[in-house]
Amino acid sequence: MGAPIRLGILGLGAVAQVVHLPLIARRPELFTVSAVADFSDEVTDVVGARFGVDEKRRFRTLDELLDAGDLDALMILSRGSHAKAVLAAFERRIPVFCEKPLAFTTGEVDELIAAEPDLGHPALLLAYMKQYDPAVIEAARLLEEVDDVRSIEATVLHPTGASQLAFGHVASPSGPLPDWALEEIASEDRRLWTAAVGDTEDGLWRAYRGSLVSSLAHDLSILRSFGAPPATVDHADIWRQSSRFAVRDVGRDRGSFGQHPPSISATGTLADGGRYTLAWHYLPDFPAYRETVRVVHGRGSVELTFPSPYLMHAPTELTVTTLDGDAERRVVRRSITEAFETQLEAFHAMVRDGVAPRSGLADGRQDIYDCQRIVATYAARAGVALGGEVGKVVAS
Repeated sequence: MGAPIRLGILGLGAVAQVVHLPLIARRPELFTVSAVADFSDEVTDVVGARFGVDEKRRFRTLDELLDAGDLDALMILSRGSHAKAVLAAFERRIPVFCEKPLAFTTGEVDELIAAEPDLGHPALLLAYMKQYDPAVIEAARLLEEVDDVRSIEATVLHPTGASQLAFGHVASPSGPLPDWALEEIASEDRRLWTAAVGDTEDGLWRAYRGSLVSSLAHDLSILRSFGAPPATVDHADIWRQSSRFAVRDVGRDRGSFGQHPPSISATGTLADGGRYTLAWHYLPDFPAYRETVRVVHGRGSVELTFPSPYLMHAPTELTVTTLDGDAERRVVRRSITEAFETQLEAFHAMVRDGVAPRSGLADGRQDIYDCQRIVATYAARAGVALGGEVGKVVAS
């Protein structure tokens, strides 16, 4: 197996603290954390100390981290588009584990594809952990034997991130980030907003950036795992609706309704003639995260029910329904094998043995384009003017 891979970690927020760093600490034969970086000095020090990172290997920026050297690979867990960070790693011939979103525009990904270094193996694993879930892998295997998928329905019921992460005691900055960091974040956000959707209103940009590219892309990756990516987007809707309970509990910091992500739905055809439906709902007071993917075919169904992604080793339930004589046969499969950990093993196998990941740059580009098609279809129906890349999708 050789020496552990020396990892640099960019971004020390919730997914780093609750998921990746604890799993890496449990697998010292695979990885060691060589250096970390985050905009917040406070968080960098707290998390660095928690996971035994030398004080001299704790940084504020990616450039500082990369300049320090002694890295075999980079793990990108920061907010926003990751394209610039990936490009910086590629320029130094460093392979990358990249959490989504990979990028917000296909143009960003095209630049990465052109710059991908020849390492003798793929240079990037795109971290759609659900593709490494044992239930998804088994469902994909079963569907290889099916030639008449009639429909695939995916629904995400998404409560607040805070409600999903309360158990994790995530370290956060006690005050605002430094002005230089806030300006860098705002400037990049404005640039990509224009590049993706032009000068359209903030709500639609946030729906595209936060709900589609950063969340529903997981379900697009599952469709790809099933060999059934969307062929067309025939109808799409993006909407908010108020509730008579929207202003209750005055003492709770819930933010304004306008800050809540919207609901999103999309329907269309699959390449083999079947249909798909995608639905994503942000539900501030929903009791628990719930995600279901149901495939109906001529001889039965295959259904996946996912728990909150932050609950380590909580099993995804796979239910397979078929005909057994004159009776319905239902088989339920549950495994506590952790998809995030299997994904880390896959990254190790990519770097050390050249094993191709389940999703790379081209796959990430396709998912971004499919998200753009959803927004473009909605905009064309609703009469919303768009610019940027999505505006060109509307015109095509």
